[in-house]
Amino acid sequence: MKLTATQHAVLALIAERIEAEGMPPSQTEIARALGFSSVRAAQYHLEALEAAGAIERVRGRARGIRLLVQAPAPRQDSLDLAGDLASQALRLPVLGQVAAGLPIGAGAPDVLAAAEDHVVLDRVLFSPAPDYLLKVKGDSMRDEGIFDGDLIGVHRTPQARSGEIVVARIDDEITVKLLRIGKDRIRLLPRNPDFAPIEVQPGQDFAIEGLYCGLVRPNR
Repeated sequence: MKLTATQHAVLALIAERIEAEGMPPSQTEIARALGFSSVRAAQYHLEALEAAGAIERVRGRARGIRLLVQAPAPRQDSLDLAGDLASQALRLPVLGQVAAGLPIGAGAPDVLAAAEDHVVLDRVLFSPAPDYLLKVKGDSMRDEGIFDGDLIGVHRTPQARSGEIVVARIDDEITVKLLRIGKDRIRLLPRNPDFAPIEVQPGQDFAIEGLYCGLVRPNR
């Protein structure tokens, strides 16, 4: 079975996530972790891996990827592709909770002020590098693979593009949602049909606190 360097990297990432979290990464997470310019690039490499007999994809199922072969040890060029960051550890503060549901009215300044704990994690789990972790409460981002109790990495920045998953502050409340910027309005979209979008109203105190850049799932 001949695989390209990129396909080796994708296969190694899938195996690592299954071992660490009990589930494969989403296409979005593959694209972020390996620096692809689009999710379509991740889909292309998954199709190639399936054609090569390395994985099986379960149609109609989120994260429906099954390994059919033992992932080979990452090649040097695969490590280079991923930024050669697999051996770098990050010590990240856990700063509180973020709502994947209705915004948590806990007071954003307090939530982002002091760490409850610190966790040491592998840098390769995130892209870009996070500045801190938040614990998810609720399941409005379920279809993006973000579940209640997950720890999400947040890259601190006040700027984001439409279509990115952000941690946002609305009137001192914190939430994680998909950002959608229209001509005359900003909406924060859930990834679960049971939840309604949040539309930012004129005059509301709204700010982007950071970008979602990956997650870890504590044993529970």
